[in-house]
Amino acid sequence: MKNASPLWRLLLLTAGLLLGATGSLWAQDAAAAPAAPDSGDTAWMLMSTVLVLLMTLPGLALFYGGLVRSKNVLSVLVQCFAIAALMSVIWVVYGYSFATAGEGTYFGNASRLFLKGLEDASLVGTIPESVFITFQMTFIIITPALIVGAFAERMKFSAILIFTTVWVTFSYLPIWHMAWAVNIGLFSKWGVLDFAGGTVVHINAGIAGLVACIMVGKRRGYGATAMHPHNVPFTLIGAALLWVGWFGFNAGSAVAANGSAGFAMLTTQIATAAAVLAWMLVEWLVTKKATAVGAATGAVAGLVAITPASGTSTVAGALIIGAVSAVICYFCATSLKRKLQYDDSLDVFGVHGIGGIVGAVLTGVFVRGGAADGQLMKQILSVLVTIGWSGVVSVIALLIAKYTVGLRVTEQAETEGLDTTSHGETAYTG
Repeated sequence: MKNASPLWRLLLLTAGLLLGATGSLWAQDAAAAPAAPDSGDTAWMLMSTVLVLLMTLPGLALFYGGLVRSKNVLSVLVQCFAIAALMSVIWVVYGYSFATAGEGTYFGNASRLFLKGLEDASLVGTIPESVFITFQMTFIIITPALIVGAFAERMKFSAILIFTTVWVTFSYLPIWHMAWAVNIGLFSKWGVLDFAGGTVVHINAGIAGLVACIMVGKRRGYGATAMHPHNVPFTLIGAALLWVGWFGFNAGSAVAANGSAGFAMLTTQIATAAAVLAWMLVEWLVTKKATAVGAATGAVAGLVAITPASGTSTVAGALIIGAVSAVICYFCATSLKRKLQYDDSLDVFGVHGIGGIVGAVLTGVFVRGGAADGQLMKQILSVLVTIGWSGVVSVIALLIAKYTVGLRVTEQAETEGLDTTSHGETAYTG
């Protein structure tokens, strides 16, 4: 190049400058390009969302529907269906905003009303924010639907809608924020472990169920008239759908297709299996029979208890959590309920409340790599706050429903059944 003419030198210099400028522009474009969602994580979260929705529709609806008397089965199905619709609307109008936005310790703010700011490119971690929003929508759907079992067969449909609207607004959303607004919410600041909703979903709903069944009152004839499940196969099918859907509930809470999700799936399965066996064993020792309803209920107890620990528990811990929760829930759903004489129709408190408490506390014991100092106390404090918060809000929400539309149906309507008196239909003809 030493002998190159001045013209060639000029051309080479110009080409170099153009290539440098183009490279600089490419680098700027690459830096400005928005991050793309991870396709594997997104696919898993889409599937998890469907699985969790399956838990309510049709899982919980069939589980509860089989446990009530035939004259009330449609009422339970309609309540679950209507709550799914109502909560979906609440979540996008203001629920997501008050759960996730802002810097408050107890509550979010109104900055994301109607999902303001949501765009195609919006991400939560490695998935589209729209997918995360819909995934969490399925959580707000199932939580108040769980409470339905506590006052089944006697509460007005209009009162249920009013009660659940007030309750999710002032109990579910704040507890969600406290637990899952990372480094912002109260429980998160404390370092509480709640992987998939022990406090947010199960203790929260279980306490609301206990308050509701007491304030609404017992079913007419409770304790004197047999009130057997009318369709045990429905209950078993519903429990099976809950079991399958729970993998989305727990493993999906990793919000990625990663090792944490894999561990959550593993611990969910083994805790549930241990709970089924423990419940059936205790039932056989007490009554000399291992029932289908007992097996289904034991499965749900194990699923509830492992929920807060699913992403952090050891394998041995999951087995213990499942077995211990089943034994404790069995006696709370039978002996304790009879002794205290409250009519928790489908054992919402006995399974979700007690199972959630057992699981949340034991989460602080069975942590992979060892629990942090004071972890058990942090777990207990979060349980106590959730119990108190949900209890107070539940009383207020029920009083609002009572003094607007009244809480329970008439004696005649209850005797005839809610299917015909509330919905004008019957489940079975002929």
